[in-house]
Amino acid sequence: MNKVIGTAVNRKDGLAKVTGKATYAAEQQIPGLVYGYLVTSAIAKGRIRSISTQAAETAPGTIAVFTHQNAPKIFKPTNNFITSKVYEARLPLSDDQIHYAGQIIGLVVADSFERARDAAQQLQVEYEVETPLIDAAKGTYKPAIGIFGEDMVLEKGEFSRGTEEIETAGATVEATYTTSTELHVPMEPHAIIAQWQGQEALTVYEGSQWVMASQRTYAELFGIPAEKVRIVTPYIGGAFGCKAFPWPHSILCAAVARQIQRPLKVVVSRRQMTANTGHRSETEQTLRLSATKDGKLEAIVHTVKSVTSPVEQFSEPCINITPVMYSTPNMQLKQTVAALNLGTPTFMRAPGETPGMWAMESAMDELAWKLNLDPVELRLQNETKTHLRNNLPFSSKHFADCLKEGAKRFGWQNRPQPRTLTREGKLIGWGMAAATFPALRGNASVKVRLLPDGRVNVLTSANDMGTGAYTLVAIMTAETLGVSVDRVSVEIGDSLFPDGGMAGGSQMTASLAPAVQEACENLLKSGNFATTAEALKELQSSGKAAWEATGSSAPNEEGKKWAFQSWGAHFCEVAIDEEIGRLRVTRWVSVMDVGQVINAKAAASQIRGGVIMGIGEALMEECVFDPHTGNPVVYDLATYHYPSHADIPRIDVTFVGKPDLTFNPLGVRGAGEIGITGVAAAVANAIYHATGKRFRNLPITPDKLIA
Repeated sequence: MNKVIGTAVNRKDGLAKVTGKATYAAEQQIPGLVYGYLVTSAIAKGRIRSISTQAAETAPGTIAVFTHQNAPKIFKPTNNFITSKVYEARLPLSDDQIHYAGQIIGLVVADSFERARDAAQQLQVEYEVETPLIDAAKGTYKPAIGIFGEDMVLEKGEFSRGTEEIETAGATVEATYTTSTELHVPMEPHAIIAQWQGQEALTVYEGSQWVMASQRTYAELFGIPAEKVRIVTPYIGGAFGCKAFPWPHSILCAAVARQIQRPLKVVVSRRQMTANTGHRSETEQTLRLSATKDGKLEAIVHTVKSVTSPVEQFSEPCINITPVMYSTPNMQLKQTVAALNLGTPTFMRAPGETPGMWAMESAMDELAWKLNLDPVELRLQNETKTHLRNNLPFSSKHFADCLKEGAKRFGWQNRPQPRTLTREGKLIGWGMAAATFPALRGNASVKVRLLPDGRVNVLTSANDMGTGAYTLVAIMTAETLGVSVDRVSVEIGDSLFPDGGMAGGSQMTASLAPAVQEACENLLKSGNFATTAEALKELQSSGKAAWEATGSSAPNEEGKKWAFQSWGAHFCEVAIDEEIGRLRVTRWVSVMDVGQVINAKAAASQIRGGVIMGIGEALMEECVFDPHTGNPVVYDLATYHYPSHADIPRIDVTFVGKPDLTFNPLGVRGAGEIGITGVAAAVANAIYHATGKRFRNLPITPDKLIA
């Protein structure tokens, strides 16, 4: 085998992206293309009393105008993650009801984008306005439903006696931690081109994290066989969870394209995306930790409030991290959710784990200081060897190695007391936090073709939203067949190819890599070839176009015996000028246990990207909604704050641990989401160390830091 796994390999798709050759959804060149522009609600709650389309219909270039009065036919899908899935259960233009500001109430189609946009401004809408519910503090909270059906309540131990009786002579920390609404702002805005071949065959060009699920969903929405739907998505310009399933704009575009029998493009503007394409819900979490005086946890109580929209329940599952982090004989978990007149929240990088670890790791830091223990030592004392919800042992765990190696690389042993370290007139603080994310794996298939000129072509519907799937597939092919990476061409993101699974939940690598390996091995087995060179020689003499084989990978019964999880630790340094509230993150060390690392360069980049996103969560990202109109106060990349290069130091990333061969044949777990978990807590803990002040509400903006 060619030793490529674990080395640093440049991106296969890098040149195409930096030179502009990569074609994204909105850039597809389709003959006869027409353009749609969304019309969205100006109110957050009520109904449409009347809507006049005459001016828009007679505007230059207008082809059609659609509202709830002439909505195209759409069938309600099963919407269960397996057969089909849409982000909002309410289908677009279903009725005259308004549930949130920015809700789609119409679509104007014209012969150019500019004309469609101009005509859309000419719709005249009258509303019956009701008072919207925007403030989470005034919401009616009900028991949450897990996003995958999991129980959002857990009670273990002796809580029936009451938590007061459990307290020991050690310490108890009880505090409430909040996070703000965070917006999805991928580099590529949401866009779709829908093209029908008659009434019974549909081609969709759209960024999709799960090509085959999109195929099934569009088939159900329009009552046609799945094989009559083709999804094409060779490149995705970022997603983080917001491009896994069709949003209302996509469904409406495909429905209108069918009715007008013209290929139709709809691009969602940045402002429209704040309402229509998902966000991370604000959360309020109360954590109570009780420990003995030597630091052994006796009880954890974790209660969570999150919010959703009136048209879909999505519960940011913060309590899912609690049973995997720290051992305790008593645990109580509960999550509730309230519906507000806001757009639907959705998956966003490490959904649940990101805000959940913010609260847990902040509380652990508070407990460590209260007990006068090193925060690293407190975590080492309390790590759990089993998943406390399902009572299964972890298949592979090197959390302690992450903590020890991170402390060593950072110089943690030299940490002074809070508010004692200064440099150039600024307060210096050191903080740390743990990181975690479940190891997930799904079904995946690929086809491998060996060509007479020695090149290898790999086909799969799996996709690459920037995480490096093109390169992963090439590395696995090169490793298994003993060829160089540059001799491997990869075609992905097309439903005509074998089902490559989902790019989400950090599962693409764990699902796809074993499938590529099996396909390559099957190619050699198909002709009893000992080597690729032998197969190539036989192919060249046979006159055939290619040798080809398929391979698949899927989880088996291992999940009944083991719990699968990845681990990590973050260490950071901040410098704070209290006079002007200026904070800089000046040093960062991350150590991760993610099993076998396939591409060292891409894996480290994924962790760095997660850290950068987490720093944004900690210090900048915040979407506030006008309490009267329900519209976001921030609505574009000028008003929504996020980190730039100047805000980020060099991020030192190290991997520890061994291949998790119980999890899959290659021992590889995902690295896309774990990097963000714990980051906000590490920053806040460093701020406490610098200033002696504890901040529990994100983001920690300059006004809060001024002395």
